[in-house]
Amino acid sequence: MSAPPHPIRLVVTDDLERNRLTVFFRLILAIPHFVWLALFTVGAFFVWIVNWIATVVTGTSPRGIHTFLAAYVRYVVHLSAYIEIAADKYPPFYTEQPGAYAVDLEIGPPVRQNRWSSAFRPFLALPALFLSGTLSGGGPYVSSRAGVSGGVSGAGAVLSWFSSLARGRAPQGPRDVVAWSIGYSAQAWAYVFLLTDRYPVSDPFHHLGSIPAPEAEGRPRLANTDDLQRSRLTVFFRLLFAFPHIAWLLLWSVPALLAAFANWIVTLVRARPLDLFVRFLSAYIRYYAHVMAYLHVLTEKFPGFTGEAGSYEIDVRLPPSGPQNRWVTGFRIILVIPAAILSAALSNALALAAIFGWFVSLVLGRMPSGLQSLGGYTLGYGAQVQAYLFVLIDRYPHASPSAVVEPR
Repeated sequence: MSAPPHPIRLVVTDDLERNRLTVFFRLILAIPHFVWLALFTVGAFFVWIVNWIATVVTGTSPRGIHTFLAAYVRYVVHLSAYIEIAADKYPPFYTEQPGAYAVDLEIGPPVRQNRWSSAFRPFLALPALFLSGTLSGGGPYVSSRAGVSGGVSGAGAVLSWFSSLARGRAPQGPRDVVAWSIGYSAQAWAYVFLLTDRYPVSDPFHHLGSIPAPEAEGRPRLANTDDLQRSRLTVFFRLLFAFPHIAWLLLWSVPALLAAFANWIVTLVRARPLDLFVRFLSAYIRYYAHVMAYLHVLTEKFPGFTGEAGSYEIDVRLPPSGPQNRWVTGFRIILVIPAAILSAALSNALALAAIFGWFVSLVLGRMPSGLQSLGGYTLGYGAQVQAYLFVLIDRYPHASPSAVVEPR
């Protein structure tokens, strides 16, 4: 049976339209909110202590305290979305009602919680807080949200800032990445504040399921059919077992880079890539994804060495190559930089998901679905960046999960 919906749910109704003037001065306009956030945080800290004692003793968060802490978490979501260009409207300073902002949070009412897990909640939440820090830039919730943060959301915010200034519209991919990091951080801190005893969900589809899917045609997409089952023995020795693949991948990377350069020259001349290079580089991209999936415990099966299409549980499905614009091809190495920055930020989240997934798989013999989906998404977006850089496709990488990963 499927689990019931998470009581902490992100709701995104943003239309991507941006005012260039308010985007340019976004941090200055947010100064009054920074002052209020500092005061609000002090109050929330003392209220959390009271809530922690009450929940450990009675097993339930008092309704008034629950409402206050829920308003605090919701306010930080609003402010985070405003600062990181995931929304355009100036946020309210306090609200208890959902639906007041373009990136909002629905929080369920107080319910009975396990006293033991409530007592050790700050320690149980540490893995989620580490992952939240990787997505939102590290540090405590307040400090990481007091400006344009680092991490995955910071990269998405910077890209959105430049694009919004140029076009008056935020790009959906970076906006979705920022919204995902905000939603996960909100669930993590709602768990710490005892607003729920449900652990945060790292699957990007969980947070962005209500957002309309963008056009994915012409871009590589990741097929993820892994069943999450793991052998504790192969998980424990995963790095050792993966060593032959790591060595072969390094050897393969040298001719792949040479082939990518040759393909760039050929495409500049004839306005379409050469089929020989397309087949060779497509196999390399698939093989890279296979090896990374195995190394990061996203799959169980030992991969092959040829990058054959459809041969692995996590596989990259590349579209047929076609004519390409010579101007876009000529400046490809420069145009790919924004996508490469976002892909590099996502790789940090992949590494952390692999570490946590390794420990959980050793204990349970099963990879958590949220961490596995997060890893698959990062590999899929990386494959889009590789295919674009290698001049196999002409369409720019799109960071929205539904444009990266095929539905199961």
